[in-house]
Amino acid sequence: MSININLKNDEDINFWEIGVSGELDVSTADEFKEYLHKLIDKEIRNIRLNLETLDYIDSTGLGVIIGILKRIKVEDKEIYIKSPKDNVKKIFSITGLDKIFKMEG
Repeated sequence: MSININLKNDEDINFWEIGVSGELDVSTADEFKEYLHKLIDKEIRNIRLNLETLDYIDSTGLGVIIGILKRIKVEDKEIYIKSPKDNVKKIFSITGLDKIFKMEG
């Protein structure tokens, strides 16, 4: 199980746009969490997670995203979930997190 994380752009000062592919689960969640914390330590911005190539997410992965949201909400920032595959979108829907995060596509 692996995860690939790419910062798509650093020019948009309003967003960290991050592409996530592979699997976001118990075996990759710490790496993802560390990556996001480093970004928001640098500057707190809205975050857009492009999940179009994310194959799988579990509760540990969701927990990381929720933890980051709590941290950036203090500065009135949001997390946008962009283009998740149907199976990933379903997890957000089942858990009610599609009401918490800004869903795009």
